[in-house]
Amino acid sequence: MPDRIVVKIGSSSLTSEEGGLNKERIGYFARELAFQHAEGHAVMLVTSGAVAAGFRRIGYVSRPKLVHEKQAAAAVGQALLMQAYQEELSKYGIVAAQILLTRADFSNRRRIQNALMTIEELLKQRIIPIINENDTVATDELVLKFGDNDNLSALVAALTKASKLVIITDMDGLYTEDPRINPEAVKIGRVEQISDDILKLAGGAGSSVGTGGMRSKIEAARVAMRGGVGAFIGKVTNEGDLAAAVNGVGSGTYFDTKLHSLSMKKQWLGFHSLPQGRIAVDDGAAHALLAGGKSLLPAGVVNSTGDFHPGDVVEVVDRHGGTLGRGVVNYAAWQLQAAAGLGSEEVARRVEVTRIEVIHRDEWISLK
Repeated sequence: MPDRIVVKIGSSSLTSEEGGLNKERIGYFARELAFQHAEGHAVMLVTSGAVAAGFRRIGYVSRPKLVHEKQAAAAVGQALLMQAYQEELSKYGIVAAQILLTRADFSNRRRIQNALMTIEELLKQRIIPIINENDTVATDELVLKFGDNDNLSALVAALTKASKLVIITDMDGLYTEDPRINPEAVKIGRVEQISDDILKLAGGAGSSVGTGGMRSKIEAARVAMRGGVGAFIGKVTNEGDLAAAVNGVGSGTYFDTKLHSLSMKKQWLGFHSLPQGRIAVDDGAAHALLAGGKSLLPAGVVNSTGDFHPGDVVEVVDRHGGTLGRGVVNYAAWQLQAAAGLGSEEVARRVEVTRIEVIHRDEWISLK
């Protein structure tokens, strides 16, 4: 049965260490994508490489560090990148479409709905959407930038309700230690839950032409899994490797999930919204939210920070600061400070609120 597949390719797979596009590699990936397309799958590509492709052409001797220099290199490199993909995919009768997104697009529910409608129409017309971050307008501020295209690929996979996310890297999966240092390191074939121990196994640094390391890829897999999408992280270097990755026998690590895909509303709340405050809760409230399917009541609130208002999104954390999830709050910050720790009847006497629940369970998503 045809599936929806999101493939993420990083800068290091497309360019040389010195910068500039490797046309042979792009040709290889185009063949792999074309095979999946011919199998009837709906293929989406999330690609890095604009900055790496453009900085040499613009005259920089090495990958730029300053934001405006990166943006200038991306402006040149994005055109080169799309031209290369278009030329190679056209050999198989495939049309490619460019989609540039920013974090702000995902944060705005109307804009991301429009982006989804565009992607849906392209897939209907058997066109491969090629998606990249719009580096020429994005900033390095955390709230506005994806950080790397690993995260973007996970968000796209969840948004489009893909069946699989394939993140291509130069490592053949996740190991108990760095196999380049310790030859006794053992590869982890399948992961069903991304725990803190799993995250600790991942290093942080990427290559000199990219931004993402293994940790960012695992964090992307966690976002995909939470959105009901299974993920693969590993090598795709030889003929047929992408098909093997899609079919469950690839050279890498598979991240399985039993969760169902999320509604657009839940995706926006969990992955795209910008929290306006933080609420810390006690152990009982944390259990009720995560395991009991309950709403958050004022009695379970320990404290709160931020200047939020009814209808804003807030992050909920446990006593130790660990993130539990996000929800739409029914209280203003000052109201919650007055109501924290009190029973519902006492709150009703002291504070005038529309709903007694701080966060109703229908306006909540767990991120644990």
